[in-house]
Amino acid sequence: MFIRFEPLLKSTLWGGDKIIPFKHLNSEQQQVGESWEISGVADNETVVSDGPYQGKSLNILLHEMKAQLIGVDNYRRFGDEFPLLIKFIDAHQDLSIQVHPNDEIAHRQGKPRGKTEMWYIMESEPNSMLYSGLQKEITPEQYKTMVDDGTITDAIAQYKVKEGDVFFLPAGRIHSIGTGCFLVEIQQTSDVTYRIYDYKRKDKNGNYRELHTREAAECINYHVEKSYRTEYVPRKNQGVSLVQCPYFNTAIYDLDEPMTLDYSELDSFVILIALRGEGTLTDDEGNKIPFRMGDTVLLPATTQMVEVEGTVKFLETYV
Repeated sequence: MFIRFEPLLKSTLWGGDKIIPFKHLNSEQQQVGESWEISGVADNETVVSDGPYQGKSLNILLHEMKAQLIGVDNYRRFGDEFPLLIKFIDAHQDLSIQVHPNDEIAHRQGKPRGKTEMWYIMESEPNSMLYSGLQKEITPEQYKTMVDDGTITDAIAQYKVKEGDVFFLPAGRIHSIGTGCFLVEIQQTSDVTYRIYDYKRKDKNGNYRELHTREAAECINYHVEKSYRTEYVPRKNQGVSLVQCPYFNTAIYDLDEPMTLDYSELDSFVILIALRGEGTLTDDEGNKIPFRMGDTVLLPATTQMVEVEGTVKFLETYV
C-alpha cells in the first residue's frame, strides 16, 4: 500500500516560487516557503489525498494502524506520534540564524522533544549559501555579545551549495538557510525553533520578530569541526547512505534501470521523496502508482518490497 498526503503549503515572508511548479500543483498561492509533505505536528497534520484512507489525518491513521504503520519498535518508542516531519523549503531570502534543542534540553524547557534534522540541496539559485556550525571557538559570553552587536554570522561556517549537497544538523548545531536555497528537510517531529538573529528585519506589521537568545544559549554545541558538509560518493542504480542517526536513516537512489527495494527485514515505515525524473512504484501486494519529481510517498511498515521502474532520483528515509 502507498499512502500520499495533501501538502501543507506555507506562505512566509522569505518564501519563493519554486515549490508549486516543482510539485506540479495548480495553485495561485504566493511566497510559498515550505511544503509540509508528511506531518503529525499538532494543528499542522497532513491529510491522506487518495485511496482507502482519503481524508484521514496522519495522526488518525497512526492511531488506527499503530505498529502496522510505523513498526513494532517504533510504536513502542513513539506511540501515536509519527516520528518524522518531511518538508520542501524554498528560501527567496535568508532565514534567521537558529538552533534547536536536543530531547533532554527540550524536556527541561517544557517542550515535547528536540529537533535533529538534515538537508538535501536540490536545484538552487547560483551562488546560494547557507550557514552550518561554528567556524571558530567562541564562549557563551562571546555568543551573547555577537548577537547583540550583529556579528554572530562571523562565527558561523558558511557554505556555497549546489544540487546534491547534504548537511546533517544534530540538535545544538547553529544554522541558517540562505537566499536561493531549495532543499528537502527531514527532521524529528518537532516545531521547536530558537531564533538567534534575524538581521534586524521587521515583519509585515513593522515589528521585529521574536528572538530566543537565552533559550538558544542553553542549546548551542560550541564544538568546532573542520567541515559540516556530509561527504558521499554518488552512484547509479544503488542506494548510497547519507545519514544514519538515532532519529532517521536516509539514503539516495539515482536509477535509470529497474530496482527492487527489499524491506522484508525492516521494522519501520519508509518514506520515498522524488527529487528528479519519473517512474512507477509497485509493491508486493500489486499496488502500483506513478512516482515523479515532487512526490512524497509513505510506505507502511507491513510493506515487504517495492519495485521501482523509470528514470528517477529519490531519497529513502526511515527510523
